[in-house]
Amino acid sequence: MGEIIIYTILLIAGGGIGVLLTSTILRKAVLKNSLVLLEEAKEKAEVIKKEKILQAKEKFLQLKTDHEKITSEKNREFQKAENRAQQREQTLNQKFEEFNRKQKEYQQQKQILTDQQLVLTKKQEETDRMKEELSKVQEQHLRQLEMIAGLSADQAKEQLIENIKEEARTEAMILIREITDEAKMTAAAEAKKIVVETIQRTAAEHTIENTVTVFNIESDEIKGRIIGREGRNIRALEALTGVEIIIDDSPDAILLSGFDPVRREIARLSLHKLVTDGRIHPARIEEVVQKTEKQIEQEIIETGKRTVIDLGIHNLPSELIKMVGRMKYRSSYGQNLLQHSIEVAKLSATMAAELGLNVKTAKRAGLLHDIGKIAETNEAELPHAILGMKIAEKYKEKPDVCNAIGAHHDEIEMETLIAPIVQVCDAISGARPGARREVVEAYIQRLKKLEDMALSYEGVVKTYAIQAGRELRVIVGADRISDSDADKLAFDLSKKIQTEMTYPGQIKITVIRETRAVSYAK
Repeated sequence: MGEIIIYTILLIAGGGIGVLLTSTILRKAVLKNSLVLLEEAKEKAEVIKKEKILQAKEKFLQLKTDHEKITSEKNREFQKAENRAQQREQTLNQKFEEFNRKQKEYQQQKQILTDQQLVLTKKQEETDRMKEELSKVQEQHLRQLEMIAGLSADQAKEQLIENIKEEARTEAMILIREITDEAKMTAAAEAKKIVVETIQRTAAEHTIENTVTVFNIESDEIKGRIIGREGRNIRALEALTGVEIIIDDSPDAILLSGFDPVRREIARLSLHKLVTDGRIHPARIEEVVQKTEKQIEQEIIETGKRTVIDLGIHNLPSELIKMVGRMKYRSSYGQNLLQHSIEVAKLSATMAAELGLNVKTAKRAGLLHDIGKIAETNEAELPHAILGMKIAEKYKEKPDVCNAIGAHHDEIEMETLIAPIVQVCDAISGARPGARREVVEAYIQRLKKLEDMALSYEGVVKTYAIQAGRELRVIVGADRISDSDADKLAFDLSKKIQTEMTYPGQIKITVIRETRAVSYAK
């Protein structure tokens, strides 16, 4: 019994020890697992930490870049504002200097008037002194007459009055002559001063137009591509633009020859686009030339708008604005027509201001005075001044402006003071040394007459005078003129040119009749 109890106690004690050992082992295993999990958690936390740091750095760099961009834009805006402020300051300084100059001129004029007034005062004093002397002489004469001649007082008075009248008339004539001469000298000096100041205050550059434009190319390979197979590309380009393309041995250059600057510019821009694009063939050439013509037309309108805005001319009809823009591509005796018209407008405005006339009307008339030179009308035989006046009347310009345009070459009578101002300013602009070249103008007029003569025939669509006027190409409508009619047209035109024109050498007339069939695949 006692042993059973001992065994039981030992069994219980052994079980307790086993349980204790088991729990100890379990605690160690759990602790080990916890340490492993802790290490893994630390490693994950470190990875997450690094990722967050990288993300933070990227965000910081992005914010820094945005901040620098915003700062740069702000700096540019500040710079622009500063530039505008400097420009305004310069403008104000110029206006202040102009004001000081005018004030100085006013003081000088005032001093001149003061000096003239002093001279008149002195002359008046001298006249008064002479009157006193005459009175004394009169008294002495009266006494002598009474003593010597024994004349009555009335008779002596009459004789004395006649003597005084004669002397006074003589003195008055001398004084009037002096004042008249002085007024003439002053008027001439003032007129010269106004003209000189007007010229000095208006500075404009002149461009001497010629009939050749140089198109630069990178290599001779491009010349071959421009010529095309059997010359088809160059023929297509010449037919579409009306400009002669001269390809010779000149290195890296092609010459565009034609009297019409608009055609030369269209040809130059078209060649530039074709060479840049690389696709050069007749269909592509036709497409590019059409686009370039539209581009030049838009540029003409923009040029007209900029010109009237710069001159401060308002409410000018859109057609007149377009005609002003076309002046850029016209010349008058070798002088660029737009630059010449702008200069005449500025000169007219300055002179009108000096004479106290309407500045805006003078400026408007000066700009439009040669508008008849670029008019596309059937009345080509009219002088350009009369033609320009009719155009101005058509678009409801003021009578003063119309009269100034029509009278600036004395075709009609001048009715306002603006007309002689425009005439004088036109002469001033054209009379500057080197401003005009008569030979070039006569040459261009001859080529223009050639084209107009061909256009007068029925069925003619386009005409181009090329090779310095030695060849006239006439493009006719295939549906309106047959092959036999084309031969007859060439013959009749050659006879008419021989009869009505004077020219050196000979002129080749080429009539081109082309038939096209166009269809679209959709």
